[in-house]
Amino acid sequence: MQSDQFIETTHLLFGDLLKTFDEGEEYTLYNFGPQVISRIGFATNITPDIVRQAADKKVDLIITHHDAWDFIFGMKEECHGLLKHFQIGHYFVHLPLDYADFGTCNSLFELLKVNQIIQTSYHDEGRSVPGVGVFNDSLTFEELCERVTDVLNEDVKSWKHTEKRISKLGIITGAGNSTKNILDAVKLGCDAYLTGEKTLYTVQYAQYVGMNLIVGSHTFTEIFGVRSLVEQIKKKFNHIETIELFEDHFE
Repeated sequence: MQSDQFIETTHLLFGDLLKTFDEGEEYTLYNFGPQVISRIGFATNITPDIVRQAADKKVDLIITHHDAWDFIFGMKEECHGLLKHFQIGHYFVHLPLDYADFGTCNSLFELLKVNQIIQTSYHDEGRSVPGVGVFNDSLTFEELCERVTDVLNEDVKSWKHTEKRISKLGIITGAGNSTKNILDAVKLGCDAYLTGEKTLYTVQYAQYVGMNLIVGSHTFTEIFGVRSLVEQIKKKFNHIETIELFEDHFE
C-alpha cells in the first residue's frame, strides 16, 4: 500500500467526518515513514514505548486514536524524534473515529452484544452525546459489569443506583466524564451509562440522578475502534500485516 493510497482510504472510510473536524487537531498523518506500507502497528495512544515497540516489530506505520498530548510536556517531541529516527509514520484519528459507524463506540457495543444500536454517538456543541444500544434480553447490573470486565480484560469501577434490569445502555468511550454526558443518558432513557474516565462530579451526579454507572479505562474502552479501523484497511489491502502494540492496564 502506498502512502497516498492510505490517505485515500481514510477519506473513503470517514467521509464527511474529516470535513467536520480540523486536520491537525483531530487527525493527521505524520509522514516520517516509507512511502510503501507493508506492516501496520496500532494502539490507542502514541508514546515513546509504543514507537520503540513498533521499531522492534519492523512497523512502517503506527495508527492510534490519540496524538501525543501537548500537556504531557515533552512527549510529543520525543515521539516525533523517535519516529524520524526509526523512519516510522504515524496516523492518529480522534473524533472522526469516535463517531464512525465502525468506530470506538459502535465497536464496543458490538462486543458487548447489544442487539440494536438506536443512536450512534455524535458531536453536539463541542461535546460528545452518548451512543445508545439495546439488549433484547435485559441484564442485571452485575451481569453487565461482568460482561464489560470480560470485554475490556480489566477491572472496572461500578456504582449501582437502581435495581432495574439493564435494557438500554449509553456509552461514551474515553473521557465521557462530564455530568452533561450523564444528563444526556438520563434524557435518553438509559438504564446504565458506561465510559472510560470519572471525576468526583461524575460519581456524585450519577448517584443523585439514580444512573447506574460503569467506568473502565480510557485506553481500553477505545482500543476496539482502532482495531476496527485497521481491519477496514486490511479489507482493502489484504497483503498488509497488522500488529496490536502492547499497552498496559495502568489507569
